[in-house]
Amino acid sequence: MSKFCNFTKTTSMNLLERITIDPNICHGKPSIRGMRWTVEMIIDLLGSGMTSEEIIEDHPELENEDILASLKFAKIYLSGQSIVNIAS
Repeated sequence: MSKFCNFTKTTSMNLLERITIDPNICHGKPSIRGMRWTVEMIIDLLGSGMTSEEIIEDHPELENEDILASLKFAKIYLSGQSIVNIAS
């Protein structure tokens, strides 16, 4: 069973509801909507120079909001805030 993680209580909450953490999927890494697409993979694709449009064209199961959610999650994680504290 996936655990949906709400990391903010702002309008970006809807985006972050797309990020799931399930120990049975990708060893519990944050992933997109319970699929085997991790936040790390999305960030890696963006870092390689792909645009959101190119990623979605190559992988139609992904949506623009998934990419935005990955970026938002990475921003919160890198800010030094505790994910546990944000989720509560």
